[in-house]
Amino acid sequence: MPYSHDPRQNNLLESLPREEYLRTLPNLELVTMSLGHSLYEPGMQMRHVYFPTDAIVSLLCVMENGASAEIAVVGKEGIVGVSLFMGGETTPSRAVVQSAGHAYRLRGQILKDEFYRAGPMQRLLLRYTQALLTQMAQTAVCNRHHTLDQQFCRWLLLSLDRLGSNELIMTQELIANMLGVRREGVTEAAGNVQRSGLIRYHRGHITILDRKRLEDRACECYQVVKKEYDRLLPNIGVL
Repeated sequence: MPYSHDPRQNNLLESLPREEYLRTLPNLELVTMSLGHSLYEPGMQMRHVYFPTDAIVSLLCVMENGASAEIAVVGKEGIVGVSLFMGGETTPSRAVVQSAGHAYRLRGQILKDEFYRAGPMQRLLLRYTQALLTQMAQTAVCNRHHTLDQQFCRWLLLSLDRLGSNELIMTQELIANMLGVRREGVTEAAGNVQRSGLIRYHRGHITILDRKRLEDRACECYQVVKKEYDRLLPNIGVL
């Protein structure tokens, strides 16, 4: 059965009132999101925003020496490119496809025109942005105060929620880049979680075996982020 693409597979687009959705629909362009593809680089002028449907995009801070760490993850619950409608047009972070799939692309000017109508679209995007800022702040706290095992579990849960799946395809090298740690650290963390019977990890394929125990093993940061998304976007049913 061929996969059927629909903009409403993105939770933000699906939650728009009918009038706003129909006004936006003709301008949405389905695009393929290839693993590792960069949607924007630090300081680059943004031309489009992206509404993922079955892909995950990582927002990364990149240091002068090339080292990087993930500050947030965006999937079907959100939008990539908030700096554009917030007035900045550029950002010091990088947006990279973490899990391949698809998204709907929208020209920045069209989104800004809709945003400045000060209607439902604006209110929805502002609430989403607040939730995203919470995720960024909690990630910073987590990276400073919690163990790599806990960070790994948090990262797994946030990523899998945004796929709506119990499986993730991701190499240890990519996970290390996201978490900002050495590959050996990810190998140890993944091994610890696998030996506990919570996941199965083989050649880049991660399968969740016990979701409840994985949540118990993660730090409180996962629940803080989840509760804030639920509070600010209660009608989306995202996570």
